[in-house]
Amino acid sequence: MPDLYQELCKLADSDMYPFHMPGHKRNLESTPMKGAFRCDITEIDDYDNLHDASGIILEAEKRANRLYGSEETFFLVNGSTCGVLSAISAAAGEGDTVLAARGSHKSFYHAVYMRNLKIKYLPYKLDQNYGIPTGYTAKEIEDNLEAGIKCVFITSPTYEGKCSEIREIAKVCHSRGIPLIVDAAHGAHFVLNNRADKKVLDDSMVTQDTASAIDYTNNLYDDIPESAVAQGADLVIHSVHKTLPSMTQTALLHVQGNLVDRNRLKRFLRIYQSSSPSYVLMSSIDLCVKEITDNGKSFVNRLLQLRNKIQTATHNCRYIIVPGKNAIEDAAKVLIYVNIGTMTGQDLYDILRKEYHLQLEMAGDRYALAIISGWDTDNGVDRLIRAILEIDNKLQQSIGTLEDSHNNSSDEHNGVSSSEKIYELPDAFMSIRNAWDADSEVVELQEAEGRVSAEFINLYPPGIPLIAPGEIFNRAIIDEVCHYLDNCMNVQGIVCIGDNDMESQDIIRKGVLCVKQK
Repeated sequence: MPDLYQELCKLADSDMYPFHMPGHKRNLESTPMKGAFRCDITEIDDYDNLHDASGIILEAEKRANRLYGSEETFFLVNGSTCGVLSAISAAAGEGDTVLAARGSHKSFYHAVYMRNLKIKYLPYKLDQNYGIPTGYTAKEIEDNLEAGIKCVFITSPTYEGKCSEIREIAKVCHSRGIPLIVDAAHGAHFVLNNRADKKVLDDSMVTQDTASAIDYTNNLYDDIPESAVAQGADLVIHSVHKTLPSMTQTALLHVQGNLVDRNRLKRFLRIYQSSSPSYVLMSSIDLCVKEITDNGKSFVNRLLQLRNKIQTATHNCRYIIVPGKNAIEDAAKVLIYVNIGTMTGQDLYDILRKEYHLQLEMAGDRYALAIISGWDTDNGVDRLIRAILEIDNKLQQSIGTLEDSHNNSSDEHNGVSSSEKIYELPDAFMSIRNAWDADSEVVELQEAEGRVSAEFINLYPPGIPLIAPGEIFNRAIIDEVCHYLDNCMNVQGIVCIGDNDMESQDIIRKGVLCVKQK
């Protein structure tokens, strides 16, 4: 059967006149976005319906299913967000308990709110070197499973590219009859595991003389991790737009096994997805699947070559460190760590954007994150490398031989497995739903200690809550939020108190929403 895009082009070239939505009527004069509008239709005869697929959309979903190897695959046009919402809602009923990592996407917490769920948190582990969430082992899941838990929810890979032991975790869950849901939004390209040329690593090696300063070769990438689908997870959500050539907002939901009622899952997909799904987005998914099916090997080879090019070029840097595969499993995630106390991750992010015109994905406390794919250009990657080398050289010249108090040694940040620390979560006083629905009032941040939060506060991206509705503000949380605000980082959930007029004498203060006291 022809792909969805071919069928849309065929319709656009026909004399079938559209007396139906959308309002642009496929008239190319209606918008500068002529290419997209040409193929933008609604559910009309012969063009199937995403919410009851039986024709060309079902065939397109089957093509995606064959690529990823699950039992059933659904197209998502509301992003991985609607996939997570649907998966959680189908696996856990009203008031049930889920075992989950704190470092979950906001859509997970929205599902918790919608279904009034209870969360048993896994230990919130942070990498000691880089301050990023780490993956989980099967033992850690087993140690935290208790009676009454309806499903396990894990993000793997994380935003920064750390992975969990999905295969062994799935076995633990299935031994208890519990479904495993994996938010693999950032891992759609993992379907290309084991498809790279074996010589891709040899092509990235430098001469012994160049490498003599440090043994970096174990930090080069010869493959990408295995897909959560192949490792046996029950529900897996992939954002194909994040690391593969597909339009923003496109995603997939894969299903296997019988631990989740598929009819219930489909019902929630109908609830959380638009009733007017975009044919442009669906055709983008289908074309992406075709591209990866036909040319996946060259895509993953290119990704690994570009990543190893970055590793090779920057391995001697002293203050701007790019950890390799021993620290970051996903080659698509280039974590650029600031190994000096006088510069923050936000500083580095701003320098790269303003001085080098390089727009990165996000800034963390001590790092900036870049995402690369098999479609990045040599010019773009070379510009990033030059920027890293120049910034590092400037720091070396300005610091000289003095050791910064935060700079233990560059070896520490070049792939040596680091220890983990457990981040202490604030105490919970009430459920997320009850707190979010409660009457609230604005309280100055510095005066919020002991108050119950009525809103999420998080750095975005990635959106991991510093505090969630129903949790109690403590001094450590307040100080952490203030630290991020002082460093001009993107903190969501903060309310400005006072006049925003620059000529006003009123000083703008920072406030937070708290549950109103009676």
